[in-house]
Amino acid sequence: MRSKRQHLALCGMTLLLGTLVIGARVVGARVIGARVVGARAAAQTAASQATPPSWKLVWSDEFNAPNGSAVDASKWASETGGAGWGNDELESYTGRLKNASQQDGNLVIAVLQEKYTGADGIARNYTSARLKTQGKFSQTYGRFEARIKIPRGQGIWPAFWMLGDDIDKPGWPACGEIDIMENVGKEPAMVHGTIHGPGYSGSAGPSSAYSLAADLRFADNFHRFAVEWEPNAIRFYVDDHLYATRTPADLPKGTKWVYDHPYFLLLNVAVGGGWPGSPDETTVFPQTMLVDYVRVYERDRSSVPSSSKH
Repeated sequence: MRSKRQHLALCGMTLLLGTLVIGARVVGARVIGARVVGARAAAQTAASQATPPSWKLVWSDEFNAPNGSAVDASKWASETGGAGWGNDELESYTGRLKNASQQDGNLVIAVLQEKYTGADGIARNYTSARLKTQGKFSQTYGRFEARIKIPRGQGIWPAFWMLGDDIDKPGWPACGEIDIMENVGKEPAMVHGTIHGPGYSGSAGPSSAYSLAADLRFADNFHRFAVEWEPNAIRFYVDDHLYATRTPADLPKGTKWVYDHPYFLLLNVAVGGGWPGSPDETTVFPQTMLVDYVRVYERDRSSVPSSSKH
């Protein structure tokens, strides 16, 4: 989300195999795998309440506060402003309850079409919320998961992602970025998982796409989005379907793997920008992103046979 993305379009390289379609996404001069699954697999949207095998829950927000409550300030901070966020975005992020609150066991990020001028003096026609755990929680390695029902519409850009907690020192992209889930409204059946670092950011960030069957939309139901991050590997999941694995071998020659220090979490919905494009006459407001939970795990070493512990 932080990068100035100039993502290229999904190329039409698909092969139908029953209910499974395997395609490809072109990034720069390389083809990065994309996966499309049929209705049976895509329908697996129920939340798993059990801890995934071999992982131990260490941090979570279940968003179960009374209706109308603000987000838990001990876990989340609001980022505010309307300066485009490096992507030519059109919204102003606010700290208001009308843009981020808890309702019926969910975090609700509401995207509104309204004239608004924030403390930065920038006038915008849309408002939204951008939440982060910076300074409150960060972790190196583990499983990072959220169950989300994304919004829909041309120009709408929801994301669940992570940034290196040293961002204030080397800056971006040297701090590193892991995009667990991004969607752009013009691709209602597709989400993207990407990493960004020094020498491979923006459109050069190694990226993969995961798509539902053509008659399904991510905004119709809740889905679980996760990464499992370990030394020298980051695995991307949708509803427990592994669709991409990133390792140092995926990086351009001479660049650095910067996924070896704590990262914090972010949730936001942007409006407009170079990648999704602007809203148009088909875009309906308000839009909402519902987040059932965010959970972070660490590897449960007690579940690993002693002979395989390091």
